[in-house]
Amino acid sequence: MPNLELPTAKPTNANDTDECVLLIEAMPDDAARILDQLGSAADERFRVEWVTELSSGIERLRSGGVGSVVLDLTLPECHGLEAFDQLFQAFPRVPILILSAADAEAMGRQAVQRGAQEYVVKNQADGYRLTRAVRAMMDRRVAETMVLEIEATNVALVSIGEAVLRTDIHGSVIYLNKMAETMTGWCRKDALGRPVSDVLRIVDRPSGATASNALKIAIGNDKIASLTATCVNGVLIRRDGFEFGIENIVTPTYGQDGSVTGAVVAFHDVSAARASSVELSRLAQHDALTGLPNRILFHDRLTQGISLAVRQGKQLAVMFLDLDHFKNINDSLGHAVGDKLLQSVARRLLSSVRRTDTVSRLGGDEFVILLSQVERGEDAAISARKVLRTMAAPHTIDDKRLDVSISIGVSTYPTDGADADILMDKADTALYDAKEHGRNTYQFFRPDMNARLAERRLLEGELRYALGRNEFLLHYQPKFNLQTGQVTGVEALIRWLHPQRGLVSPGQFVPIAEECGLMLPLGRWVLLEACKQSRAWTDSGVGVVSVAVNVSAAEFGDKDYLSEVRAVLIATGVDPSNLELEMTESALMNDAESTMITLGALKAMGVRLAIDDFGTGYSSFTYLRRFPVDALKLDQSFVQGITADPSDANIVDAMINIGKSEKLRVIAEGVETSEQLKFLQRHGCGEGQGYYFSHPVVAEQAGKLLQAGVCEGVKDSFEQP
Repeated sequence: MPNLELPTAKPTNANDTDECVLLIEAMPDDAARILDQLGSAADERFRVEWVTELSSGIERLRSGGVGSVVLDLTLPECHGLEAFDQLFQAFPRVPILILSAADAEAMGRQAVQRGAQEYVVKNQADGYRLTRAVRAMMDRRVAETMVLEIEATNVALVSIGEAVLRTDIHGSVIYLNKMAETMTGWCRKDALGRPVSDVLRIVDRPSGATASNALKIAIGNDKIASLTATCVNGVLIRRDGFEFGIENIVTPTYGQDGSVTGAVVAFHDVSAARASSVELSRLAQHDALTGLPNRILFHDRLTQGISLAVRQGKQLAVMFLDLDHFKNINDSLGHAVGDKLLQSVARRLLSSVRRTDTVSRLGGDEFVILLSQVERGEDAAISARKVLRTMAAPHTIDDKRLDVSISIGVSTYPTDGADADILMDKADTALYDAKEHGRNTYQFFRPDMNARLAERRLLEGELRYALGRNEFLLHYQPKFNLQTGQVTGVEALIRWLHPQRGLVSPGQFVPIAEECGLMLPLGRWVLLEACKQSRAWTDSGVGVVSVAVNVSAAEFGDKDYLSEVRAVLIATGVDPSNLELEMTESALMNDAESTMITLGALKAMGVRLAIDDFGTGYSSFTYLRRFPVDALKLDQSFVQGITADPSDANIVDAMINIGKSEKLRVIAEGVETSEQLKFLQRHGCGEGQGYYFSHPVVAEQAGKLLQAGVCEGVKDSFEQP
């Protein structure tokens, strides 16, 4: 089978590389899944090549350009550890990630003991874990390459010029070459006959030893006389007082009778090499964008922190942090703004912890904090809350106000694990749980999270194929005029009809789709299907139907969104005035100025616009007046509390008045009781939807409601003017 190369955009990561990932996998279905996972991650895409046989993989490695290998041990031509051994012996410097079956984890561990970087169980290798594992291997390879570059730089600098000075048995200078004259500031005429300590004033900074001490060792009369004395951390104090780093070597000279006659001191300027070495070492251990310690340095500090905690009987905590919906900012405002936001976040995180703690950027929008020497594991909750408070204030980037929240997962030593990898893994698991609990919060690791995370990963894998398998469908919830009971339109709501699980609610799969970058294709599908159905109702004689479609932040910020809406309207023949797009306040306020441009373009098409879940996001009356919207949808959390909580009733009344004052349609979501309906009628709310009128139903049932015009079961509940 020929190699399959997956084209990707180059990741915006400090560890970018032109080398590819080589996948050696015999099973096409498994290979397709892994190729998709490695190629579709939001911020860590890889160029992947696939071969089905070990021999083909070895041949590909010989041609170069492979940065890491993902190897399935179940290959037909060479099975198990034998396959790994052949590959590792042929290319020991290329990092290898092992894919093992669930019942063969022991073989995976043995491969790691023999030299593999890591192993993952194949049916548990979701895109997030697989991407992180491959990125870690690539990072380690880049770091090793940088170390080799440091060594090569030092060798090159050593070869540029060599100063030579010679002394007699008494340590007096008897010779300098031109380079020695330049470096010491002494001409040969002035230096001859002077003690070497006057001419060559060298101090070894760590030990405090001088060149004269090294000279005495070299020309001593004992057994040390045959040795060479070297100073690798020397600082030369030139005649005019200027100091610079050198390396020098002192070698004794011998007469014809074999006795020591003096010494030769060879030295060269290494100040530039030392500065370069320090900088390269820093770059190899720090993130280029934020200057924070990178994954390699953090892992080292965490390992050292665990050792210190063991000796002192202390505890420590690891906080895994991830920005909520950061991809939307990158997609809507560009990576330049995203990078500046990451820098701002890094500064705030540093201000939130102690100087003894470590803040690291792992890549993308992932950060991790080591809280060293905590008295109790629960103390990490104090730090987590402080981080959340610090992140609550808006960031100002290029005159744009960006509100961004953060989710945090916490693990503690020794409660959750005794080594760095386990603590990182469990903090990561807790982070997933924090996101599932609404984001902008923190969660400590609990053992039950593992099962929930495994279920989420399984659902994520199935979700990736659901659209291609036609497993999605739309339900439609009618909206009613609250004074007359007449149907005013429908809202299209996506549902997932899973072949085994049955109907999966949006609350289960939409957050996963947002995390996986699947909202764009899902949103396109919903828009097209809803418009097709609206046209079908019109053609069947039901009448003109206004259909509302929810728009995610990812869709609204996509550069092609306007053209896609226009194309759908043209393709389906739906009048733009019969399409209403619903967007949340949060999505609109990501970039208010850009939002006004996009909303203006949609209004120019004739499309109607509504603010969904009004009252729960970043409400701004100033922007509300500037946004060219047609309707406000009151969030159901307020509507359902109006008869039980006076404060909710007051809020709903105020929001209705805001909408009416701006001449906007006001639509109440989640109406479930006659008491709620009567309250909304008394306060002048124009439209409503909810279980009191109708559950979301399939298109056929919705068509019957539309034909009836009024929901017979609730007609009598409407108050007459």
